[in-house]
Amino acid sequence: MSTRDDLVAAATALLDEGGPERVTLREVGRRAGVSHNAPYKHFTDKQALLEAVAIQEFDRLERVMTATPTPRTEAAALLRHVLLDYVRWAQHHPRRFALVYGWSMHASADLHERAGATWRRLVELTAEAQAAGALPAGDPERAAALVRALAHGAADLAITGHLAADGKGRASAEDLVEDLLRVLGQAGRSS
Repeated sequence: MSTRDDLVAAATALLDEGGPERVTLREVGRRAGVSHNAPYKHFTDKQALLEAVAIQEFDRLERVMTATPTPRTEAAALLRHVLLDYVRWAQHHPRRFALVYGWSMHASADLHERAGATWRRLVELTAEAQAAGALPAGDPERAAALVRALAHGAADLAITGHLAADGKGRASAEDLVEDLLRVLGQAGRSS
């Protein structure tokens, strides 16, 4: 790993421990085992460092979506895998989830590109599932927005204690993803 990678890893660990306010360039340098000035050679400020963490997370999400090319008939299985991975990731790393989806429009062009690439891949995957009859026909971008909104909202509700298999909603975030895909799959097969 490079020094830059070590700095991003240290920032990610600090983020996981206490949120963005826990991340300081000085502490990141100390955790990475470099001088307190070393982070400034790679990042202009804390915002740039946190954007690097967010970009790393978008890259991870995109790798999940592209790890295994699937035949058209398996598009629904891959979409299911992606959505379940997403809600599990969000629940396991709630501060990364908040960081990635809490950026303002002042984020860097690099971050916008990574977010855009991840979104475009989800739209493609949704279109493949529609073509296979696993989702109803229609605008794939709108269908992707629907499945993302459900997964995102379910993960957020679970993280904040407003959704649980043995509590509110009588369902986990994963259960709701499965429910949505089952309903959409039935609609896709009947159309």
